Amino acid sequence: MDHAKILVVDDEVGILKLLEITLNKENFFHIEKATTGKDALQLVNENAFDIILLDIMLPDISGFELCTEMRRITDAPIIFVSSRSTDFDKLTGLGIGGDDYITKPFNPLEVTARIKAILRRQKMYERSEKKNTIYDFGYFTFQPESATLTVNNKLIDCTAKELELLHFFCKNPNRIFTTAQLYEFVWGNDVYGEEKTVTIHISKLRKKLGDDTRNPKIIVNLRGIGYKFIPPKEVV
Repeated sequence: MDHAKILVVDDEVGILKLLEITLNKENFFHIEKATTGKDALQLVNENAFDIILLDIMLPDISGFELCTEMRRITDAPIIFVSSRSTDFDKLTGLGIGGDDYITKPFNPLEVTARIKAILRRQKMYERSEKKNTIYDFGYFTFQPESATLTVNNKLIDCTAKELELLHFFCKNPNRIFTTAQLYEFVWGNDVYGEEKTVTIHISKLRKKLGDDTRNPKIIVNLRGIGYKFIPPKEVV
């Protein structure tokens, strides 16, 4: 983990220093910092980051807009860290490609815990996946090794976290998982998980798979219990 390269974007110098000190204590030493969207975008163009911490209230561009621009360049996990704490802001951040959302004021250890969880899940993901594994469900196929999802012969653009969630479902078909379990298994942390993070990612996956969001047949919601992935070939 100490080799992970992290980008921290925030216009408050005090927060940048706080996060850098905290990350250094947790053996994260490859840290780049930016106080504007312009500088952050340049850094993303020039570097391959493993994690991006992104504020929303930047002086030149909204963090939401910046996230959209970054997603055209990188699939690196993006964690929003913002004082904007409404459900709408969280829905927006996760909906445009964010992988997680932390509200200010925050406990610095919470940030490092989420970073470690994401990196840990990525390593487990890479180690456990056999070469050339392909999940073929008829009209859509998923190849974890190359991180490609094809629906009706069309390549679908997905974030890293969406692909991790799909991978988890593919490996565990017809099993029921609560939102808390999904957050723990996919996001790698059972302490700070938020239900909306899971539900938003599931909603996005449904749309990309062509599943009926009002009456889903593939990623089914069992009210009050959890979610179950039913492979399309088994859908009646």
